This record gives sequence, C-alpha cells and structure tokens, in this order.
Amino acid sequence: MYLVTIAWMYVVLMMALAEATNPAGTVLGAIVTFLLYGALPLSIVLYVMGTPGRRRARRAAESADAAAGPGGDPDGRGHAAGDPVPPERKEP
Repeated sequence: MYLVTIAWMYVVLMMALAEATNPAGTVLGAIVTFLLYGALPLSIVLYVMGTPGRRRARRAAESADAAAGPGGDPDGRGHAAGDPVPPERKEP
C-alpha cells in the first residue's frame, strides 16, 4: 500500500512541476494540481483503507478491557493487586 502511495505522490509531484515550469503554467496551478490530484484524494483513500485496522485495534482494546474484569487489572499480570505502600507499624 505504501509503494502505491509513494508512486502516486511522485507522479503528482512531476505533474505539478511540469505545470510550474511550463511557460503557460503558473505556480498557483501547480499547487492546485498537487492538492486536488495528490494530497486530497490520497488522504481520503488512505483513511478508507485504514478503517479495518482501526476497527481491529478498537476491538482488541475493548476485549482487553473486558478480560480485565469489572475491577480492572492495572498491571495486566492477572493477579490481585496488593498495597502499593506497605503499612507502617510502630514498635511495641
């Protein structure tokens, strides 16, 4: 997926460069070409293609929270949490 992304951005960059260096072209036209042919469509496609991965990560996080139980498992080791600081006793 990243190879296609890099290749498409290269093509769009070359199109924008040709637009900017053409005697009849302008730099504004090159910027518009880069944004409308490259950055905007590519960002939409990458967002849509990344949806299954985000969904998978969300489900994994939800299942990890459910496995921790209602009390939670703060350190994730599956045993009961002890006192973080032992109580201090006075000598008799």
